[in-house]
Amino acid sequence: MPKAKVPEAAQFERDLLQSIEEMKRGESAAIHTPAQIAARKRGRPAGSVKPNAKVSTTIRLSPEVLAFFRAAGDGWQSRVDGALKEYVAQHSRK
Repeated sequence: MPKAKVPEAAQFERDLLQSIEEMKRGESAAIHTPAQIAARKRGRPAGSVKPNAKVSTTIRLSPEVLAFFRAAGDGWQSRVDGALKEYVAQHSRK
């Protein structure tokens, strides 16, 4: 006697078969052969890096400064960068 299908399992099976059909028609994503994958160049595509891109570095900050900028949430590193840019602008005018 075959087991009765659980409704979730039956829906999963239908969705899986639909996904396979979509892939075969090229509707989901590109299918790459091993040769195409091997031919790819490593790294970012040419022209995808901004001309004035930020430079990754390590900096040590006092706990109070770090807590202040992190307290406002995500984007704290950009706020530190903005504060330093402002400082440079104010102190480079002579």
